[in-house]
Amino acid sequence: MNISIFGLGYVGCVSIGCLAKNGNHVVGVDPNIIKVNQINSGRATIIEKDIDHIIKEQKEAGRISATIDYKKAILETDISIIAVGTPSTLNGHLNLGYMFNVAENFGETLMEKEGFHVIAIRSTVMPGTADRFATIIEEKSGKLRNVDFAIVSNPEFLREGSAVADYNNPPLTLIGSHNPQATKIISSLYAHLPAEIVITDIRVAEIMKYVNNTFHALKISFANEIGNICSALDIDSHKVMDIFCKDKHLNISPYYFKPGFAYGGSCLPKDLKGLQTLAHDLYIKAPVIENIDKTNEVQIQRAVEIIVNKNKKKLGFLGLSFKAGTDDLRNSPSVSLIEILLGKGYQISIYDKNVEISKLTGTNKEYIEARIPHLSKLMESSINSLLDDSDMIIVNNKEEEYSEVLSSWNSDKTILDMVRLDQEVRKLPGYKGINW
Repeated sequence: MNISIFGLGYVGCVSIGCLAKNGNHVVGVDPNIIKVNQINSGRATIIEKDIDHIIKEQKEAGRISATIDYKKAILETDISIIAVGTPSTLNGHLNLGYMFNVAENFGETLMEKEGFHVIAIRSTVMPGTADRFATIIEEKSGKLRNVDFAIVSNPEFLREGSAVADYNNPPLTLIGSHNPQATKIISSLYAHLPAEIVITDIRVAEIMKYVNNTFHALKISFANEIGNICSALDIDSHKVMDIFCKDKHLNISPYYFKPGFAYGGSCLPKDLKGLQTLAHDLYIKAPVIENIDKTNEVQIQRAVEIIVNKNKKKLGFLGLSFKAGTDDLRNSPSVSLIEILLGKGYQISIYDKNVEISKLTGTNKEYIEARIPHLSKLMESSINSLLDDSDMIIVNNKEEEYSEVLSSWNSDKTILDMVRLDQEVRKLPGYKGINW
């Protein structure tokens, strides 16, 4: 099939690679010429396991291209996938400006196009967004939804660090649609995947990402509270939670039930805030949901207190992104922790090879300039130099490199572990886990 993908960020880059690998011809559309040029030169726009190889391979095979010309992309394809950003506003609502600008572009272009066009929204949006998207197209083009074009809600369930594997092995494929023809077309894109294809109402599909991610955020906070209680009682919290997770019938999944540091990333904080705002707008009292992020703040403050009590002034951080295998700094608890400690006068150095590679481009550049503009002065290119020059080591994500280096480290310096490193590291004399 001929497919256009609007937005070459995380979801768009993974989608363009995986859809091309499955035999489709895919064109990426983005106003950022740097991202367009990266795709056209066979390079991924993100750091993510396997995607760089896939983009290079599929570009060489002639199945991938990118452009800033949205009109050409729409006219030459039958399916369009929307993967543009939907960032949060300060009050927790979504900024849908990018989304509706794209809708205007579709309205302008579909006015000139013959044939049926299917638009699948992969971006995380509130219920009602697809309806508004379709209305904008109708008003601009004079075409009719479910006659000349159709909108489908097709939310993604990709985790950063394992997005390609998640794309190829999803828990399910969710399609929200009121149009049988569009449902059939989008379903065919995923028919080869080993997962059930669930067809539902558009508004049901639109809210599912918020429900899922709010529950994931709840699970992490719950595990951290259990971990903190167990730590105060000198009980191994991981033994407790390992037993808890043996119940696969009622407790659902062990993935997030691991005590550790605060959650972060682009999805959980944003979608939690979105669901909180939705409940508020509907005058619904939801005290558990309203207070989930308070536990996250407590977890960051807990790390601050442990560090302050150790009375070490030269701190070395292993990991700045919100988890291993990604360069994403958005809502990273490590960034929040470092900001607090810099304000208290600590000397800080940071090692994170993924952030070092990408710190001067795209979303990370904007985030760094807004939050920690002096980041480049704090970054170390050598993990060994950081270990030697620091009085205390704080491990913020679970890169294999950190366990490998620390397990053979001959030192009694203090280590604060946020992620539960391997047993060999936990045996070191200066080792402490945040809540075990």
